[in-house]
Amino acid sequence: MSPLFSNKSLCNLRGTTRSPAFSMDGDFVIGGVFSIHYNMYTEIHSHDTKPDPPKCTGSINARELRFSRTMIFAIEEINNSTELLPGIILGYQIHDSCAAVPVAMQVAFQLSNGGENIFYRNNNCSHSGMMAAVVGESGSTPSISISRVIGSFDIPQVSHFATCACLSDKKQYPNFFRTVPSDAFQAVALAKLVKHFGWTWIGAICSDSDYGNNGMASFLQAAQKEGICVEFTEAFYRTQPYKTQKVADVIRRSTAKVIVAFTAAGEMKVLLEELARKPSPSRQWIGSESWITDTNLHKFTFCEGAIGFGIPRSDIPGLRDFLLDLSPSEVAASAVLTQFWEETFKCTLRKDVDAGQHVCNGSEDLQKVPNTFIPSSPLRITTMVYKAVYAIAHAIHNVVCVKKNATTQSALKRVNFTQNGYSVSFDVNGDPVAAYELVNWRKDESGNIEVVAVGYYDASLPKNKEFLINKNLTWMDGRQEVPKSVCTESCPPGTHRVLQKGKPICCYDCIPCPEGEISNTTDSSDCFPCPIEFWPNAVKDSCHPKPVEFLSNNETLAIILAVFSVSGACLAILTAAVFFHHRTTPIVRANNSELSFLLLFSLTLCFLCSLTFIGAPTEWSCMLRHSAFGITFVLCISCVLGKTIVVLMAFKATLPGSNVMKWFGPLQQRLTVVFFTFVQVLICTVWLVLRPPFPMKNFSTYKERIILECALGSAIGFWAVLGYIGLLAVFCFVLAVLARKLPDNFNEAKFITFSMLIFCAVWLTFIPAYVSSPGKFTVAVEIFAILASSFGLIMCIFAPKCFIILCQPEKNTKKYLMNKK
Repeated sequence: MSPLFSNKSLCNLRGTTRSPAFSMDGDFVIGGVFSIHYNMYTEIHSHDTKPDPPKCTGSINARELRFSRTMIFAIEEINNSTELLPGIILGYQIHDSCAAVPVAMQVAFQLSNGGENIFYRNNNCSHSGMMAAVVGESGSTPSISISRVIGSFDIPQVSHFATCACLSDKKQYPNFFRTVPSDAFQAVALAKLVKHFGWTWIGAICSDSDYGNNGMASFLQAAQKEGICVEFTEAFYRTQPYKTQKVADVIRRSTAKVIVAFTAAGEMKVLLEELARKPSPSRQWIGSESWITDTNLHKFTFCEGAIGFGIPRSDIPGLRDFLLDLSPSEVAASAVLTQFWEETFKCTLRKDVDAGQHVCNGSEDLQKVPNTFIPSSPLRITTMVYKAVYAIAHAIHNVVCVKKNATTQSALKRVNFTQNGYSVSFDVNGDPVAAYELVNWRKDESGNIEVVAVGYYDASLPKNKEFLINKNLTWMDGRQEVPKSVCTESCPPGTHRVLQKGKPICCYDCIPCPEGEISNTTDSSDCFPCPIEFWPNAVKDSCHPKPVEFLSNNETLAIILAVFSVSGACLAILTAAVFFHHRTTPIVRANNSELSFLLLFSLTLCFLCSLTFIGAPTEWSCMLRHSAFGITFVLCISCVLGKTIVVLMAFKATLPGSNVMKWFGPLQQRLTVVFFTFVQVLICTVWLVLRPPFPMKNFSTYKERIILECALGSAIGFWAVLGYIGLLAVFCFVLAVLARKLPDNFNEAKFITFSMLIFCAVWLTFIPAYVSSPGKFTVAVEIFAILASSFGLIMCIFAPKCFIILCQPEKNTKKYLMNKK
């Protein structure tokens, strides 16, 4: 068998060695280190600079005392077992570290080197068994110190409550194991808990120790990943009253409603006592496993609603009876138990008592006095001590009875067993599987705080399924609704967050989304634009289809224009009917009836072509409206031009020796109209073949709506059509001006002049109006120009003749017509 570390037998050794609080000899000895007292002090005598050994002072920590007694219970249970370590007796040396690192280190050296042998039999020196392993400490900082000392002697250490993630580093602490989960898991669990309830603005405090500082560092890192902001982070230690007061003041002034406390129970007790000195705003406390289940803190009822992760509850059969089975003689034989007994029952076991002191009479019953030594609910940390002792026992068993060439440390790495339903094993870092119980502080009917399990966290479960809350929680001040703790209220949809300069990312302003952009989630970091055919609603939280705008058939403006268009066409047809009915009259015959009827026909088409501009544009309607407009207007102007030329030629024909009329007879007039119209037909054909107009959605004129319009296709083609019409109109206007003063009672030239003047004025104003008019009004302007110029032609050219024909028939005679002024 590979030897385990053996303590040397040192008899009657004096100096700075410390006597264990509890001890028993055995074949293998398991060391124990617990913070049974709350504090220690050192005396220095004036005649000697060498200090006395540190002495424990203060009251007894009943929970730590329970841990030490649980270790004794487990060892006795193993010694009585016939399966585990049969024939081998386990001994123990349980020391009080006084919750002080110097004492813990002294104890570690003593456990490693033997120190003063305390096993006496009839005053003869005897050998202690081999030191197999050490259970403890409850705190991370003393555990680190112990591990560094005993690790040099290859003595393994199994802690029941040292949770610092730093202890998982096997390079620094190869001999360290623990039955309690690492804070690395708890830090992640706490961050997920805070995120679960929507708290993004919190305060954080921690013990100024390895446990608190490392745990808080892990939590802050996890919180940052969850998007949680920390208003303040404060570290303090219970022996620093000024720092404790500062932390309390920071908490009172803070705007964060949630405080995450990664502290040891000792620091939390001191802080809560300081907070209780004067009223402070209610806070929602989130606790680490070190204090959230500590019954010593339940007297601080203003912490009602506190939540946190605790070690899962469990039971150890027979432990309660063992803890209660303290005989007066056993108590009197132990200084630690004597102090505990006297503090619990407020009596004294000493015989030499002062007057007024109450002497214990032996009838004291631990069940009748409230105390934390006897657990009133299922166990948590106590079970971790129980597991630690059994893990060491199984490792020794594997070394002694199974693998002769192994060491206790190597055997501990491979332990895997179940004791009383508790599974015990270690991973490569010496850590167990992380499992926590989510607990909630509530007041019972009598107003006392009780710890209620409301959920769990199991790191072995699949991702996003590790955390579960299965009961309703009570919050601070007994509220039923979840408190809010945010730096800035959530930004509603339609706004986005803009960080406030110099502040954490959780402090921001809510700025409305820019035009054309939306945000459809709460606390959106940015807005995004709607698709091109959509536009935000009024609150900018969703995109709606843009309304499509065009000159619809059922619009009032379109109806009015259509009525004028049809009315103009009817007027032209009615005029043609009047002319046809009086076609034999001099005034009709004298004004070139053939061109007049052709002009009326073209005007009818001009009025009707404006209807093609009303309604939703289509591929055919776009091509038809522009080509029909261009051709009919050229036909119209060609007829007017022909009539103007006829007037000029007729005047020239009256001059002696002139025979010009034979060069501009009816055939030439028809050919002129056909030629001018054919040129426009040719222009339109080229335009439609090469780059015809087409329907398009205009997104640029208006951002919030779509204009459905006809794109020109080729702008050159469009302006060529208009330019040709304008050229003919100007030419006709010039000829009409030249002929306006010819001596003729029925001289059409002056009427043509007026009509061309109106025509040119309309189309000259049309161009800028067409370019600047938005949306459907572009089409309305174009229709208005067509109708205005058409009405101008029909009213100026045909209205005077119809008036004479219908109202002054006496002037519609050849005699009147031939009468020269």
